[in-house]
Amino acid sequence: MTKILVVDDEMAMRQGLVDNLMFEGYEVDEAENGKVALDKIQSESYDLIVLDVMMPELSGFDVCKQLRQAGNQVPIILLTAKGEEIDRVLGLEFGADDYISKPFSLRELLARIKAILRRTQHSTTPVQNLTEIGQMKVDFEKYEAFVGSEKVKLSHREFEVLHFLYNHRQKIVSRDDLLKNIWGYDEFPTTRTIDNFILRIRQKVEINPNDPKIILTVHGMGYKML
Repeated sequence: MTKILVVDDEMAMRQGLVDNLMFEGYEVDEAENGKVALDKIQSESYDLIVLDVMMPELSGFDVCKQLRQAGNQVPIILLTAKGEEIDRVLGLEFGADDYISKPFSLRELLARIKAILRRTQHSTTPVQNLTEIGQMKVDFEKYEAFVGSEKVKLSHREFEVLHFLYNHRQKIVSRDDLLKNIWGYDEFPTTRTIDNFILRIRQKVEINPNDPKIILTVHGMGYKML
């Protein structure tokens, strides 16, 4: 059964999410703050985390950043009471897979959760189907990447952007194409977010990220993977 961790310091909000997710058939655990969440994540395995941003002592940004620095790539949806662009950009840069601004509809949150789980709960077959992209070899089915024998850390969203570019290689892909097809909902992040994702992907794919040979910028239009 899919297991979700809900992290929110507001008890009413947390309990409401827990009850509704359990009603949808998920196994649900909860944490009242970031520190408790990190302790639980160290001892339990979760398929997805719903994480509030504005919490005392340890914010959702801090939790997300610490998990990614430790190599934990569990999908994360950030809940934020703010709507400013900077909060959205920061959340994605810290490695979150998605964000949703309060107040939100339960239907929208459930749709986001299902979309992420569809992408991440892939086949567990041990056979690797590696695709070579620059200096990196990628298994898009298992969401794994390697440079030589070393495993490379990519967020789920980075995998999706990379996969989309690979499926459209030799073609120009606009920033709007990526926003529409990867994020896939009406309230898009900014095109600057795409540029930041491309920068991070280049650092892993390119031998020299400052002189890219695999993912090229087509000025005024977008990107092209060779």
